[in-house]
Amino acid sequence: MSDERIIFLEKGDNSMSSASDFDFFIGKWSVSHRRLKERLANGTEWDEFSGTTETRKILGGTGNCDENYLQLPGDAYHAITLRTFDPATAQWAIWWLDGRHPGNLDVPMRGQFVDGVGTFLTKDTFQGKPIMVRFLWQVKPDGTPRWEQAFSSDDGLNWETNWTMNFTKSA
Repeated sequence: MSDERIIFLEKGDNSMSSASDFDFFIGKWSVSHRRLKERLANGTEWDEFSGTTETRKILGGTGNCDENYLQLPGDAYHAITLRTFDPATAQWAIWWLDGRHPGNLDVPMRGQFVDGVGTFLTKDTFQGKPIMVRFLWQVKPDGTPRWEQAFSSDDGLNWETNWTMNFTKSA
């Protein structure tokens, strides 16, 4: 069992997650991105840009994938997300593949939904230093999804939110 999974299981109730957790995200979306220009540097300047996402179920409903187009200023790119649900552990695994680096699949995030909020964690590196990464998924009161990413350089004691995405359903 990996360290990040042990950390997460101590925080959540394993019985709350299911293979239908991401059903709210199936379909086509317009995305409003907000990304911190400098991460883990006490930065306060943000890039704001648009994008699109299309999500569909896979693996007979126990997973989903989405194709993304991110209009990052000066560096627009395509990427995919792969999510799979393990019913034995009631945990999701999430992988990201950036089209600018097609040979590098990011380390998987692992986690679950509790009380309508999906929390996913992993250990990674940033600029050669060990960090923890956290994704939060939730559905806002208006029914639209919101995602955020945060980094921690102190093993999860403090978190810096460095990227948010708000989604609007497309026709």
